Amino acid sequence: MSSTDHRKQSLYFPEDMLEEIQREATRQDRSLSWIVQQAWKVARGDIRKMPSVNDVLSPPPKPAPAPVAAVAPAAAAAVDGEPKA
Repeated sequence: MSSTDHRKQSLYFPEDMLEEIQREATRQDRSLSWIVQQAWKVARGDIRKMPSVNDVLSPPPKPAPAPVAAVAPAAAAAVDGEPKA
């Protein structure tokens, strides 16, 4: 006897998707539940990479200001070959 926790949950699929899942369950001689569980295990890594609704609707974070580099005073420049006074 299995000690697995069996919780019931209603899931709603578009008709064509449900028919495809049913065909695959029949082909593999498995339950719909088993097919969906295996699909989740295969896809969850990719799904976790997707942004959440909050990520999409939130404004992007403002970039940090660029650091200001210290600039040494420029050497006296020569104008027309004459040193600058």
